[in-house]
Amino acid sequence: MCKLNPKIDLVFKKIFGTEQNKNVLKSLINSVLPKDEQIVEVTIKNPYNEADFVGDKLSVVDIKATDEKGRWYDIEIQVKEQKFYGKRAIFYLSEIYSNQLSESDSYDKLRKTIIISILDFNYFTNDKRYFRRCSYKDFETGEFYPELNFADLYFVELKKFDNELKNIKTTLDRWITFLNKATEYDRETIPNELREPEIIQAFDTIETMSLSVKEREYYEAEKKVMRDRDAQIMTAVENAVDNAKIEFARIMKSKGEPIEKIIEYSGLSKEQIEKL
Repeated sequence: MCKLNPKIDLVFKKIFGTEQNKNVLKSLINSVLPKDEQIVEVTIKNPYNEADFVGDKLSVVDIKATDEKGRWYDIEIQVKEQKFYGKRAIFYLSEIYSNQLSESDSYDKLRKTIIISILDFNYFTNDKRYFRRCSYKDFETGEFYPELNFADLYFVELKKFDNELKNIKTTLDRWITFLNKATEYDRETIPNELREPEIIQAFDTIETMSLSVKEREYYEAEKKVMRDRDAQIMTAVENAVDNAKIEFARIMKSKGEPIEKIIEYSGLSKEQIEKL
């Protein structure tokens, strides 16, 4: 099995943010973009290097890149749930867009800016879609104007994707499954559903990846954050289930149902029910 988790930003950037893996980054970007906006070349503007570390904190976790048309991209994976992530994404978009110009440049030099946010938590709670694109468009007609088509925000919510291999239909699905399940496979056991050249290269990158002492400390700290988060979620779910059982048993008891029936339907013990 892969020894490192690609969801941890340090590993993610080593996979997608290095010169030797530019084709892997291009595949990820194209898996998100519409078919008529696919890129041919990608230039990484902030390639990974250990100098990104400041003390024990990795200070540069996103990947900035441009394509052959001059469009700018900012790609980031976010594990820690953030209530205001949308505002953060818009801030990054605005910052990258405005920083394209120096004081003497004119506005015609500005190029489209695209933010790709890969989230390991459910940010949009209104539906079950795991992928969405947000852009400027006419509110009444839904029309995109060329004059305003300079900003896109893409959101990929990893936890909303059903990880069964039979559900994989697109390259984006393959990348999501890679990020969600890479630690379950190695180079020899990659399922056929994931066998695209760039994804195999990503597996190879993880398997041959080495971490310095400083990188290892950061990686282990982030892995602990993920474990603690998952434990908190499991505890919250279990508490919610227990509370639902108690409330159900209380209602049955108030209606005079036999205790044996309450035990059968609620799953609570006789002692628990008698205390209600």
